Amino acid sequence: MKNKAAFVLLAGGKSERMGFPKGLLVYNQTVWILEQLNRIPNTFIGTVYIGLGHCYEDYFCVVPWFEEAQHRFVKYNDLKIKVVVNNSPEYGSFSTLQAVLSQIPKKKTVLIQPIDVPLLNTTELEEILSTDNAIVQPQYEGEGGYPIQVLPKFWNPLLKLDITHENSKLDFQIKKKNPKLYTVIAVQDASIVHNLNTPEDWENFTQSAEVMV
Repeated sequence: MKNKAAFVLLAGGKSERMGFPKGLLVYNQTVWILEQLNRIPNTFIGTVYIGLGHCYEDYFCVVPWFEEAQHRFVKYNDLKIKVVVNNSPEYGSFSTLQAVLSQIPKKKTVLIQPIDVPLLNTTELEEILSTDNAIVQPQYEGEGGYPIQVLPKFWNPLLKLDITHENSKLDFQIKKKNPKLYTVIAVQDASIVHNLNTPEDWENFTQSAEVMV
């Protein structure tokens, strides 16, 4: 199953409510964006694209090889990492997604993951990867989460959308598709619906992680 999908990690937001770039928060003696990369099982995924935007220079200062990864794939934990900087991050996360998708081979299946949602466990992630439909989304207790897997027939047309249009949002584009093209996978991992947007969210998450350990 390796190399079936390209993994997209979106970290281009301003992190206004957090007051600090979310991907650079300290976690387990590293920073959160590297922790997220560490959680990606290289058994199933070989290529990762990181979308940066606001605060990209801060990321380059903390993780210097990110700057090099703009120009070529850099190997990290047996993953090939490419960094894409969104030059128009003021248009929101969808603009960062568009910037990244423009760099991915058009026939690739893609997994989309925001930086502020902890990555799903490997077993249930594999179930998503093995499900064949245009859009595959995990769901915890009726609430949709991430990562969302999308086939080329869904994501290729996203590149043609006008980023300034109010409907240029991933959730809107998913909802407008034929339900037959959309599969929901019920999972037991509540992390898929976490939104680590504020210092309180982060504190609660890290404390619960320590309890689990």
